[in-house]
Amino acid sequence: MSPVKEPMLQELQAFWQEEDGAGVVEVLLILVVIISLVLLFKNQLTGLVGTILSKITSQANGV
Repeated sequence: MSPVKEPMLQELQAFWQEEDGAGVVEVLLILVVIISLVLLFKNQLTGLVGTILSKITSQANGV
């Protein structure tokens, strides 16, 4: 193997074995799934939060 290709091959192998970026990709995929679910169930979540807040307000007025 030529002396120029050997360090490049070693760097490529080290990069391929490095797993630091895997955590970032996993976090991004989880965020994409959560955001998709929120957008999908936006109307239901809005209604649920509104109901909960109205109950809290009515019960706080009763105290």
